[in-house]
Amino acid sequence: MAGVQIDGVNNKIDFDDDKDTSISANTDDTLVIEAGGNTLATFTATTLTINDGTTITTADNTDTLTLISTDDDAASGPNLRLYRNSSSPEDSNVFGQIDFEGRNDNSQDFVATEIKVAAGDVSDGTEDAQIEFDVMTNGTLREYLRLASGSSPSVVFNEDSQDIDFRVESNG
Repeated sequence: MAGVQIDGVNNKIDFDDDKDTSISANTDDTLVIEAGGNTLATFTATTLTINDGTTITTADNTDTLTLISTDDDAASGPNLRLYRNSSSPEDSNVFGQIDFEGRNDNSQDFVATEIKVAAGDVSDGTEDAQIEFDVMTNGTLREYLRLASGSSPSVVFNEDSQDIDFRVESNG
């Protein structure tokens, strides 16, 4: 076979000779995109599932990703969910991390700020967690703030014992 082959029996379009790169619609209201035998994306009437890493790029300063909810009730929305679905969860697992990255004047990437959430305890009924805010300071990510639950809940400023001022401002 050379080029594109349309398989009307299986509702599939193959893009290569070994038929492992394709678009198919073999179930009602579902479109599947495969490359190299791996499912990359599945579209249904109401959902899009992307398997593996995704990069969204824009060449200007427009919003790169927008989440919109048109619901008009008092519940939260839109919602961004970072979900760690481990088959063997353990205490101290990091549930998610947001890195704010950029480049320095030597064209090297660096993480300027990091927000990280980890489990303290994953035991049913006694779950605990913490959130940590790290900021790049003199070339090293330093922990500035941690909010932790657990046996001794705490709000910790400057865990790394750096020379960081702590100020509380007021107008009085």
